[in-house]
Formats: sequence, C-alpha cells, structure tokens
Amino acid sequence: MNETPFALTGDFIELCKLLKACSLCDSGGAAKHAIADSLVKVDGNVETRKGCKIRRGQRVEYNGQTIAVL
Repeated sequence: MNETPFALTGDFIELCKLLKACSLCDSGGAAKHAIADSLVKVDGNVETRKGCKIRRGQRVEYNGQTIAVL
C-alpha cells in the first residue's frame, strides 16, 4: 500500500474534503459516494460519515492508498 503524508493546518479536516485534497477522488461528490459505499477506512474501521472529523495521527485508507495525517 502506498502511504501519502498530509500536513493538517487546522484542528481537523472533514473526511470527504481530505479525499479530494489528496486527489484520491476527482470531486467532493465522488468522495461522498466512496464513503457512502463503505469503501473508506479510518484507523482500520469502515467510516460512512462524510463529515467525519479527521485529526492528526489518524490514517485513512481508500483504493489501495493510505493517507497519514500529520
């Protein structure tokens, strides 16, 4: 699995915005569909809330990619 670091500038980022910001989804709509279809994991658990707050130290997995939030 490829791991991509993401430097968080605030306290958190919403899951759908993170997927779009890291170019794992072409649009926010595509990110929302991927999350709704249970294709995204946060810290190893399937996450279905598009507005889930992702904070430093968490890992997001989607489509064979891992985002490490720093």
